Formats: sequence, C-alpha cells, structure tokens
Amino acid sequence: MNLETYKYSSGDNLLDFEFNSEGPRGKVIKAVRYMPMKVDGIVYFNLRFGDLNQKTGKVDDLAVTNNLDREKIRAIIAATVLECTRHFPDIMKYAQGSTRVRTRLYQIGISANWDKIDALLDVYGYEQDRGWQPFRKNVNYLAFLAKRKEVLNVQGLKWEL
Repeated sequence: MNLETYKYSSGDNLLDFEFNSEGPRGKVIKAVRYMPMKVDGIVYFNLRFGDLNQKTGKVDDLAVTNNLDREKIRAIIAATVLECTRHFPDIMKYAQGSTRVRTRLYQIGISANWDKIDALLDVYGYEQDRGWQPFRKNVNYLAFLAKRKEVLNVQGLKWEL
C-alpha cells in the first residue's frame, strides 16, 4: 500500500513503533504497540495506538490530538500491521478502538483499502451476534483480527492459500 505517511521508527523487538504527528497542535509523539496476549492457549498481539507519554512510556489511547493528519496516521498504523505480520506471520493481530468511534475509523480505513489489504492479509471482524467472521464491507464490527496470508513458493511461482 502506497499511502502518504510520516517516517516512523521501530524498536528492536519489532513490536513498538513511534512517529511524530505534525499539524496545528505542533509535534505530538504517537506510538503503536503490539502487546503479546494469550487467551485459551492462543497467542495474539493486541494493537495499541495513541499519544506517547515520554515520562511513563505509556500509550494514551484516549488522547484527542486533532492535528488534521488522520489519513497519514491511519496509513502508519496500516504500515506497522504489515511490518508486524511480515516478522510474525503466524500470530494474529487484534485491533479494537478505545471507543466505538475509533473502532469505526479502523473499519473505514480497512474498507477504503480493502483490495490491497485482502491481497496480503486474512482479516476478520467481530459481530455481536455472530462472533468472528471474514471481513466484509458495510458490516459494523466491534473488533478486528488480521493475519498474513500464507504463500507457497513452488519453483519460483507464488500461490496464495
């Protein structure tokens, strides 16, 4: 996906990403963190995004910056998901906004770039009554799971599974 983004840096563990949001409110340090979690024996990474508190190192996922750069920020989050899935292809990435509005913003970003995302990732949305379902546009989800699609390389041919 070739969307305009800010430059970001990654920690050595390839689970922590930071960048500067720039706009009317000045420079604000943002962070994307992938926290390893385990439920019922299943390991996954929980995506956490927000303003970085430099004193505590914690991510404030309720902060409202309003730096008028939402599209760049969504593009960076997408880039970190792709980078994380490249390094940890077999581990699901879980994303849910800290509010329903923020979850809806994730959904809008996924839908807007679905053709590109679908070529690389298996994405699932969580529906209240149906549980985890393959992602479909125009369905409201409460959370998302993504995993890198498996690719076989047989004599130089790539086949998607």
